Amino acid sequence: MLNHSAPLTSYLPWLMTGENLLISGCYMAIGITIAKGIWRNRAAGISPVIVAVSAIFFSCSLGHGLHVLEMMQWSDLLLWQTAADLITVLVAVRFLSFYESFDVLAQISQIVASKVQLESQNEELQQVIAQLKHTQIQLVQAEKMSSLGQLVAGIAHEVNNPINFIYGNLSHVKDHVNDLMSVVTLYQKHYPTPAKEIQIKIADVDLEFVQTDLYKVLDSMQTGTHRIRQVVLSLRNFSRIDESEFKAVDIHEGIESTLLILQHRLKEKPQLPAIQIIRDYGDLPLIECYPSQLNQVLMNILTNAVNALEEFNADRTYEAIVEQPSWIKIQTALIDHHSIQISIADNGLGIPEPIKQQIFNPFFTPQPSGMGTGMGMSISYQIITEKHQGKLECFSTPGKGTEFIIQIPIGRGRFSELLKREA
Repeated sequence: MLNHSAPLTSYLPWLMTGENLLISGCYMAIGITIAKGIWRNRAAGISPVIVAVSAIFFSCSLGHGLHVLEMMQWSDLLLWQTAADLITVLVAVRFLSFYESFDVLAQISQIVASKVQLESQNEELQQVIAQLKHTQIQLVQAEKMSSLGQLVAGIAHEVNNPINFIYGNLSHVKDHVNDLMSVVTLYQKHYPTPAKEIQIKIADVDLEFVQTDLYKVLDSMQTGTHRIRQVVLSLRNFSRIDESEFKAVDIHEGIESTLLILQHRLKEKPQLPAIQIIRDYGDLPLIECYPSQLNQVLMNILTNAVNALEEFNADRTYEAIVEQPSWIKIQTALIDHHSIQISIADNGLGIPEPIKQQIFNPFFTPQPSGMGTGMGMSISYQIITEKHQGKLECFSTPGKGTEFIIQIPIGRGRFSELLKREA
């Protein structure tokens, strides 16, 4: 019978050597990994338990490594191997002395599970916060528009009634004055030399001047009341409290109403020339939109432009402003028969890049405390992008000026189809 165990027995020492070498390498790799983890997280504190675990793996690696050297008969390392095993035992005993070591694996597992749960909860919380901010903006916008609309409509109504009364009666007053003046003229024709007392009174009141100036007074009153009626109409067009639904309107009418409301800030003041308004209106169809909300966007952008120009002019002399006037340029254009574009640009100081990147963020404002809520541009962005499915972009070059570009669809298909047929 053949002996087949002899070759296997001859290879057994090498197999055991390889096995111990592999085990030593594995222990060394685990120990190094734990040591790296300890070093990377040293700022959070170093646990003696983890250090002990790392030391156990290093000592086990050392023991198996020495055993390999002895098996390869490089030298008599039995004493050193025994010392390495003793170190392993001592470290293990030290490890067991920490009460945390009994449940360290359970704690690690719990920490990992808690971390995953916290990350999931944090993500959900971020979504809830974003939704709350979105809802808050909508509520603020709705309340602001409701309050503003009611206030403006109320003022317009209260002013409109007495102005209409005055405006309506001015024509009658003019007719009566004409009748009286014709009687006076006729009297002077037939009685050129009245009584002395009448002559004295005519001289005192300067009748000739009164006859000339009275018509001028009536004309100025008519012009003034007409102006007030236009302001009231602009206020009503701006607020559009009865037009909160999606409907077709003339965009240029909304722009002009907004400019009229801001006229007191645009006109010339003592030591400050007027801000020039440059209009470049395209031929636009009626646009389906939310009129009052779109007017609010125009008001926010134009107000910011005026603020920027006033800030710029504060450091300039009257002569410098006259030489290089402040202006706001408003352009409108039709884009591809599907949408329209409104561009509002100024030649103010411009917006620094860090501020421009945050300009549409809720509650962000570069204004000093108490000068702004930080909601105007955020609400404007939401109105354009969400309510009208459009785009609102800001382009600015510090020292040269800022431009806001609004793009919104013409409507829900009706006007687009009309333009296509005409083309």
